[in-house]
Amino acid sequence: MMPEDAVLLDAEALPRLVSELRERGYTVVGPTVRDGAIMLSELESAADLPYGWGVETEAGRYRLRRRDDTAAFAHSAGPQSLKDILHPPRARLWSADLTTGDVATGPDEAPRYAVIGARPCDLAAVGVLDRVLSGGAHPEPIYTARRDGVFLVAVECTEPGATCFCTSMGGGPDARDGFDLAMTELTGERGHRFVVRAGSPAGAEVLAALPTRPAGEEAVTEAREAVAGAARAMTRSMPDESLPGLLAAAREAPHWTEVASRCLTCGNCTMVCPTCFCTTTEDVTDLTGEHAERWRRWDSCFDLDFSYLHGGSVRVSGESRYRQWMSHKLGTWHDQFGSSGCVGCGRCIAWCPAGIDITEEAAALSAWRRSEEEPC
Repeated sequence: MMPEDAVLLDAEALPRLVSELRERGYTVVGPTVRDGAIMLSELESAADLPYGWGVETEAGRYRLRRRDDTAAFAHSAGPQSLKDILHPPRARLWSADLTTGDVATGPDEAPRYAVIGARPCDLAAVGVLDRVLSGGAHPEPIYTARRDGVFLVAVECTEPGATCFCTSMGGGPDARDGFDLAMTELTGERGHRFVVRAGSPAGAEVLAALPTRPAGEEAVTEAREAVAGAARAMTRSMPDESLPGLLAAAREAPHWTEVASRCLTCGNCTMVCPTCFCTTTEDVTDLTGEHAERWRRWDSCFDLDFSYLHGGSVRVSGESRYRQWMSHKLGTWHDQFGSSGCVGCGRCIAWCPAGIDITEEAAALSAWRRSEEEPC
């Protein structure tokens, strides 16, 4: 970030950003406090943002906490991500009415979304989903329709959660690309303000309509150091080695049995993961049987029926299902899509009811492989 590329936006001007986006026809979505967590919701105004709220996370733990300042974005990733907007949990594929003979195909038309407060790890996750869902020969139509034209306002992380490990996965804490606007939130003696830069022509157009002023070298340096401090503050990381090689070598490691003894196969990790994309379809009818619909919904490789083939499921044990998830996420995803499927957001750690930590499991597998390679 160069001083000439950045401007300052006072916190008092955030309402103008929200109203500017709404005036341009966007449905504005951002973080709010709801149901004991930081959740994504439609914003009527900037007053809906979680001013003064932070979070405490640990393996199997997520709690809101009051901060001693008015920061709106000083919280780590919540249970939702951009996946919830671009690749929604449920989408109608078609409906049919026996009485009228009407058949409607395709999902309902999605609004034009603008997301304020997108995390750098979620920007990285969208880059992964782009390759998976829109980068191949057969783009997924629901995702591509929602992805086209979405306006992303990223907020760089200055206070990571205890479960974050994006630095070891290249997912943050700085916003590198994929955004229309990127903001770094600063609080303290100089006031509550944002260092903002544009990442697209659409972002530059919106930024020009806001009451900004040049940032200057001092504010840019402060913002840069705040983000660097977040990177230094992270205590979790993945092993510093080839993860695809590690997972391939550890396929028969006895540690999988130990993990399975704790794993509930509930699928929470896949539901909160910003890159897990698997779906299934279900047909429903009304009580008369005269109206039918087909819906697409998220599915999980932890579900027993997920690997069902004629005659039964392929992966019947919790051990095989956890190994499939982790091996795909960190290993064979590279073979399929050219990158890891993990961006280091830490959601799977915080929202696992058994407190299973993917970084600890990777470290345990790494230690097992080293022990196997040591000469007797």
